This record gives sequence, structure tokens and C-alpha cells, in this order.
Amino acid sequence: MLTYILFILGFIILIKGADFLVKGGSALGLRLRISGLIIGLTVVAFGTSAPELVVNLFASSGNASQIAIGNIIGSNIANILLILGVSAIIFPLVVSEDTVWVQIPLSLLAVVVLGVLASDTLIDNTTDSVLSRIDGIILILFFTIFLYYIVDRARKQRSTIYLIETKGEKNYDSWLRIFSYIVIGLTGLFLGGQWIVNGAIKISEALGASQSLIGLTVVAVGTSLPELATSAIAAYKKNADLAVGNIVGSNIFNVFFVLGISSIIRPLPFDTTENISLIIVIASSLLLFIAMFTGRKKHLLERWEGLLFILLYIGFIIYSILQA
Repeated sequence: MLTYILFILGFIILIKGADFLVKGGSALGLRLRISGLIIGLTVVAFGTSAPELVVNLFASSGNASQIAIGNIIGSNIANILLILGVSAIIFPLVVSEDTVWVQIPLSLLAVVVLGVLASDTLIDNTTDSVLSRIDGIILILFFTIFLYYIVDRARKQRSTIYLIETKGEKNYDSWLRIFSYIVIGLTGLFLGGQWIVNGAIKISEALGASQSLIGLTVVAVGTSLPELATSAIAAYKKNADLAVGNIVGSNIFNVFFVLGISSIIRPLPFDTTENISLIIVIASSLLLFIAMFTGRKKHLLERWEGLLFILLYIGFIIYSILQA
């Protein structure tokens, strides 16, 4: 009974945690003279990817590879189709030039690299595919390159973005308040996400669902709820940079960092039945890139495109259930 109570309570804590994280992330960007996009790609993206990281650490150490891999693939699909879809419906998202030509292609590269590393049966003609410790190290090296890019962008932006001043006073919060916002936000996201996932797994097991289906749907959506809450609130506050940066950054973190660490802890066998889901996440990333050049205005994710993304996600869920 306690698990189900925490499941409901988790939603409330999750939403409030996302609100605090958006406040803290925006204030930190202003204080450091860094744009909301960079903060979204780093502090917020890492914070909202914490549930995926925790779930995968437990899954990989507990020899539940289908949940570990399915969680990441399913989360990345949910991030693009569900979360960006909901965010665009709340408020059309104007996407920066940097995001269109660098961050989105980088998130696409991440899943393509994952596909190559997990294709042992196709490339080496082996009987089984596995994400080995060497593969994990390769993913972490890609993550290091991504971090270098972010630090370089932040350094350049800091020299050009000035602090906003209102009525002669600097319009930013104190370091203590910023730190408190971020800590409270991350704690709320972590606890809320974990309670929701634990409750969802209990409910799914009671219904007799498979481990693979749980990983791709229930766990994936559960661990993506922080991204949903954060990006939805950011979109409502018309902070498109933070909303989009959070999603793109989370997808990159999920593949390069979370799967990298998970496979280093214990090699993860890759079921060939996951190939279709992997193709879907690659197609979703490619669709996001194409969407930047459709509609009435370039680099704008419009409401009708958001609705299309959500319908595609519903189709993916239905397909996963039927296949399982």
C-alpha cells in the first residue's frame, strides 16, 4: 500500500521539483552570464536524467539488462515525441541555430553510435550482441567530447552575455538561494521519479507485463517524467531554450553517460528484438531535425507538429504492447 501512496505523492513532488530546478537553472545562467540553452544542456539535463541513471545502475548491477537498455531507448523516444510534443502544444518552441545544427545532430549521432556498438551480430557475425565494457568506455569518451563542447560554448557566451539590470540593481538571486533551488529541485525530481517508477513497476508486474515492455514503456515514461515536468513548465514560462536544451541534453546524457556507466559496471546483452525500437528512436531524432525546416517559420516547433509527435508516440506505445 505504501508503494502506491508514494506513487501518487511522487507526481506532486516531481512537479514542484521541476519548478525549483527551472528557477535555479535560469537564475544560475543569469548569474554566470550563460544562456538558458547551456544550462538546459548541462545542469538541468543532468538533473532530469538522474532517475534514468539510478534505475540503470540498479538494473545493470542486478543483471536486468532489458530494463537498462529499454529504459534508455524508451526514454529518448518519450523525450522527443511525448515531451517535446506536449511542450510545443503549451507554447510553440523557437529553437536556436546552435541547437538545430549542433545539439540535435549530436543527439542523433548518440543513438547511431549506440546502434553500431550494439550490432555485434550484424557486424562481427557473432551469435549474441552485447554492450561491452569497451563499448561503455567509447560512450564515455563521446560524453567527454560533448562536455568539452559545452564548456567551450559557455566560456564564449560568458564574454558576450551581460547581466540584466533593473532599476539600478542586478536582477539575480543570491548564491545561497540559487543553490537551494537546485538542490531542492534535484531532490524532488529524484524522489518523485523513483517513487513513480517503483509504483509503476509494481502495477505492471501485477498485470503480468514482460521486463522488456516495462523497460520501454512504464519505466521509460516514469524516468522521463522529470524531463516532462521541467520542459512543460519551461514552455509555459516561454523559456524555449531551457525546454529544448533539457530534452536534447537528456538524450545525449542518457546514451553517452548513463549507458556508458551501466555497461562499464556490467556488460549489457542487447536483445535483437530491440532493433526496431532503436530504429524508432533514430527516426524520432531525424524527424525532430526535419521539423525545424517545416511549417510557417524555420527553427520553430509548432503546435500542430507537437500534436503529430504525440500521436506518433501513442502509435509507438500501441505497437510495443502488441509486439509484447
